[in-house]
Amino acid sequence: MRKVALALSLLSPVFLLRAGDTANERLSDATSVFNEIMATPDKGIPQDLLEKAHCIVIVPGLKQAGFVVGGKYGRGFASCRRSGGGWTAPAAMRVEGGSFGFQIGASSTDVVMLMMNERGLRRLLEDKFTLGAEASVAAGPVGRQTSAMTDAQLSAEILSWSRSKGLFAGIALSGATLRPDHDVNQEIYGRKVEAKEILTGGVAPTAAAQPLLQALKKYSRFEAKDTPVESRAKDAVTGDADRTKKNK
Repeated sequence: MRKVALALSLLSPVFLLRAGDTANERLSDATSVFNEIMATPDKGIPQDLLEKAHCIVIVPGLKQAGFVVGGKYGRGFASCRRSGGGWTAPAAMRVEGGSFGFQIGASSTDVVMLMMNERGLRRLLEDKFTLGAEASVAAGPVGRQTSAMTDAQLSAEILSWSRSKGLFAGIALSGATLRPDHDVNQEIYGRKVEAKEILTGGVAPTAAAQPLLQALKKYSRFEAKDTPVESRAKDAVTGDADRTKKNK
């Protein structure tokens, strides 16, 4: 029992996040992670996938720890495409997940997720969802080309990657949950605000978010045929409401 209690205490936010870790510092970390990954195209996220993605989630320093009981905990940010080639203000997100087994040790991993279609966008606008259960997730391909993508990758709502100790590779975060981080959003924007409002373009980005948004714009070209997130989100919500009415 003492070992389990110790493990749970090690997985607490107090242990996993530095005492001085502020929202703006994590925004800066997310920007650095994204720039470093995209600076090596032959070993990073394929350009065409980033250009097709509806939204992105960047979690710098996702913590994984285990001592009989294992778990994951991380804080990061999501942003979605807007008309004109820009991206929405970042919404703070949490990644949480656990597993049981014989394991010991701890690690810190940078994680990037791309929402590749309307279904992935709808999931991100929800209050909470589980990767691999309520949303299909697959390990993303690495490098310039995507011609070798499998059927699972092509049909996945979310593609994900991780970087640990300099190694960047696709990873399937099945079983982890993704949800808005309301406390951090309030810290950033100075008021209570829903992640859905932020990710559908209803909130102006802060000065601290500009480097991240500029990096996203730099590495993802905009095509006029792209539908802005404002319209896609509205259609997604309307579609869910229509399906609910039909099922009644």
